[in-house]
Amino acid sequence: MLAEETPVAISFNGSTHAVLMATPADLEDLAVGFSVTEGIVRDVDAIEAIDVVAFDLGLDVQVRVREDVAQRLAERRRSMAGPVGCGLCGLESLEAAARQLAPVTSRLRFSEACVHGAARSLETFQTLNRMTSSVHAAGFFRPGEGVSLAREDVGRHNAVDKLLGALFRRGLSGADGGIVVTSRVSVELIQKAAVSGAGLFAAISAPTALAVRTAVETGITLVAVVRETSFECFTHPDRIQPKLIAHVA
Repeated sequence: MLAEETPVAISFNGSTHAVLMATPADLEDLAVGFSVTEGIVRDVDAIEAIDVVAFDLGLDVQVRVREDVAQRLAERRRSMAGPVGCGLCGLESLEAAARQLAPVTSRLRFSEACVHGAARSLETFQTLNRMTSSVHAAGFFRPGEGVSLAREDVGRHNAVDKLLGALFRRGLSGADGGIVVTSRVSVELIQKAAVSGAGLFAAISAPTALAVRTAVETGITLVAVVRETSFECFTHPDRIQPKLIAHVA
């Protein structure tokens, strides 16, 4: 069995904003997560409706947003219009890559056992990956608990957006727990986690240098290379409760 990889357009009020290569499942969650983490909307209340329309070439997730949001998007598109080679599109992309994010203020703390337990329990949610061995997963967990919600996708960014969209649609925030992923950690994942308010981001693989610098700046505790009995804490270790050692003297 092979995983599907499908062109998925995300449109706002009739205008296509982005086309992603994604697993064609949980697309409403993907649209909500993408809308919030990419700064299209500030909260889910600005989203009025979502429809998934199938075409021969792929899927179009049509998002209806409030009129004020639609006007802001239209103004952004007009500001990008200009002669070929003007560089505006490239400039906007560079600004998005280096965007300033509000610091994460979550005061939750996590034990070492909680981090290991989250990584282990995420495996139980990877139904598609067990059949295909080709998709990523992102899970949400609270201190003292295993993963309670997860999403899968061929793209690690999509998996995180699907997870966060599912959280937001339930009225939850990343600040209510931590995020664990099955992939390496790129800067975009840290940016998305920061928007969600999550104080802890854990991964089974290593981070990039820019991801680490961004985690430092946004106040996120970045834990990576999670194994059965060990992990590496790259930033803000104060959210990790040290293992208690009994005094025997």
